[in-house]
Amino acid sequence: MNMLAKLAVPIRALPKFALPRRATPGPAPEIRRPVDVRARNLEIRLAETPDEVEAAQRLRYDVFYRELGAIPTVEAARAGRDADPFDAICDHLLVLDTQRSLPGRPFVCGTYRLLRRSVAEANGGFYSAREYDLGPLLAQPGEPVELGRSCVREDYRTGAVMQLLWRGIAEYLTAHDIRIMFGCGSLPGTDVDALIPTLSYLHHFHLAPSDLRPRALENRYVRIDRVPLTRLDQKAARAMLPPLIKGYMRLGGFIGDGAVIDHQFNTTDVCVIVPTDHITEKYHRHYRPCGKR
Repeated sequence: MNMLAKLAVPIRALPKFALPRRATPGPAPEIRRPVDVRARNLEIRLAETPDEVEAAQRLRYDVFYRELGAIPTVEAARAGRDADPFDAICDHLLVLDTQRSLPGRPFVCGTYRLLRRSVAEANGGFYSAREYDLGPLLAQPGEPVELGRSCVREDYRTGAVMQLLWRGIAEYLTAHDIRIMFGCGSLPGTDVDALIPTLSYLHHFHLAPSDLRPRALENRYVRIDRVPLTRLDQKAARAMLPPLIKGYMRLGGFIGDGAVIDHQFNTTDVCVIVPTDHITEKYHRHYRPCGKR
């Protein structure tokens, strides 16, 4: 789905999210977190335990498979979790409802999965490389981050939760000095002919500069510039954009060259690239002066 990775296997241990052990009794040491924002009963931070990652996987399964009709593997259906090998190396951004969470049973109502270049290069690369040649993007200096597996529980799809997710992303970008984020953004359905107006709109108005532009792999490449600009109903095409992709474009986002069909998830994917300047500037302007709660 929107900026997702999509295989399903059991999760491995996640030592980097483990809470620090105390050798002797005494007050628990303060945990320095790159993301930690609270708003009433909601908290957004990175997952710290396997239980929290598993709760995010169960939410992903509910949204992607039960709600949106993706086709699960036997392993995913048996476990009721959307999981893949990338889960063990990614940071998992969570929105937790503290009033509904219990010890060992965190209640996750929203999630994003984040994979930085330094981590990806040490562990076999990015998920998006299965769909796109990321060469031009990765030729840029710095620490880009891949976003994936974004979803929010149905009864929490409010402006407040989405704002928390964006604040969490902004804190993460700032903490790691990230200048570019990217990932596979999905349009619903695999009927490319029905999606061509929207895909052509993205091509004409949001195609990434050549020195930043990923290209769909040749064996998966779907041409998207099939409607000339002079014949394009821009208003109708723009209205068909999924809200998340529309939001990325409003932030100055681009797309790569070509689309990729994902039959398992019943989606058509584009590679989305977002320079982070506008996100971090907005965050510093509106939130940083108040500090974190």
